[in-house]
Amino acid sequence: MVTVDEVRALARTLPRTSEHLIHDRIKFRVGAIVYVAFSRDERSMGFGYPKEQRDGLIAAEPALFFLPRPSDLRFNWVCCHLERLDHAQMTELVCEAWRMVVPKFLARQRLGG
Repeated sequence: MVTVDEVRALARTLPRTSEHLIHDRIKFRVGAIVYVAFSRDERSMGFGYPKEQRDGLIAAEPALFFLPRPSDLRFNWVCCHLERLDHAQMTELVCEAWRMVVPKFLARQRLGG
């Protein structure tokens, strides 16, 4: 199981990231763009993810991943249950969500590729 503190520790290493408490929810963003957010009860995490790939992600692991609420379907966003998420998956998901919101040169400097 992954905790908010583990995600926070990773997010703090990602350049330009800031943490905010908005409507009792912890969110990590770059500028005004949120790339990771937790539910109020901190049992689930939403993260940036390409819309065209999210159905495949959810179909591959439906016990772990789920769609955001209907009003958020227009965004590049997927959610997951923290109790089912392992540390390696969290690292990949958070880093890739961050990569989506920063300039390409910065993502290459930090993550390569």
